[in-house]
Amino acid sequence: MRVLRRGDAGEDVAEIRSMLVAQGLLRTPGEADDHAPFDHEVERAVRGFQQRRGLITDGIVGPATYQVLRGATYHLGSRPLAYLISSPVHGDDVFALQDRLTELGYDAGRPDGLFGGRTEKALRNFQRDYGLVVDGICGPATVRALRQLSPRARGGRPVFLREQEQVRQAGPRLRGKRIVIDPGHGGEDAGVEVKDVREADVVWDLARRLEGRMKATGMEALISRGPDFGPTEADRAAFANDAGADLFLSLHCDVNSSPHAQGVATFHFGNGYGTTSTVGELLAGFIQRELAARTGLLDCRTHAKTWEILRLTRCPAVRIEIGYLSNPNDRARMSDPAFRDVVAEGILIAVKRLYLLGEGDQPTGTFTFADVLAHELAKAE
Repeated sequence: MRVLRRGDAGEDVAEIRSMLVAQGLLRTPGEADDHAPFDHEVERAVRGFQQRRGLITDGIVGPATYQVLRGATYHLGSRPLAYLISSPVHGDDVFALQDRLTELGYDAGRPDGLFGGRTEKALRNFQRDYGLVVDGICGPATVRALRQLSPRARGGRPVFLREQEQVRQAGPRLRGKRIVIDPGHGGEDAGVEVKDVREADVVWDLARRLEGRMKATGMEALISRGPDFGPTEADRAAFANDAGADLFLSLHCDVNSSPHAQGVATFHFGNGYGTTSTVGELLAGFIQRELAARTGLLDCRTHAKTWEILRLTRCPAVRIEIGYLSNPNDRARMSDPAFRDVVAEGILIAVKRLYLLGEGDQPTGTFTFADVLAHELAKAE
């Protein structure tokens, strides 16, 4: 599909307007509005939808926004659902299916609205247990059975409780933990570029510094791309999934039309409707507090988002936006290798805090790389 923004018109815009009306975000169009343009009202409605669904709030309908907007038109039972490898099914009906299976005691994985292999396995197990045709397809008979049965448990977010339990069982030591470090952009995609400072280069250098510190503690640190390659977000998530990563850290810098915009922000998976990666949210909080305390960058807080890099990565994942390259002060600091060392240490300390689970912890901003190494050696003995 073509990217749609204010000023566009045509059948694509009419479809967008229709879906926004169905979401209650836009007034019902009359006959005169059949060919209405993408105007200020539509842009405001799109922004409202994006904010509600954890998307980038830019008022532009690109592939990601269109996919979620289209998916919002479906409810459980409105179409058959199946695992299609070449063209994965996505929508609110898939989310409802995953949520229902989880309530009934089946592990459908993270409720992300994407019908994947784990959801199919849970569905097949449900069909087998309740005497249905075991075809992995959620059709009318399966929907009826799902609606008739009482859940075995409600609340508690079992998927994310499992995430927490995995962290607890992994123990406080960093040795052996497998972390994927994802420097954003790469190759022909330089990302933000201001006054010869390129985001792709800055985060690549930061990734290498973080990698070195992690390996020194005995962690297995993997970088998602080379210096001259820029994979898609889906490919980066697939890399982490195939590697069996314990955590995924995506590194970026930000930009804004105003040179006054500044600071650091951290993002984790969450859809705005109560579904949040518990461990991702916890790690994002640790990283945010450490970086704000150590660097003095403005604290722009943590936020839940449904970006592909967070949604498609099976392990807890965070994306860190470290400074605005459009801000002269942030840009100067991110251009300084010594500052990037401080950032790398802060991220490592945050990961250590995650696995400590509050045991033997120290105040934010005071834990050092030397402390981490000493802790690892002490545990080894």
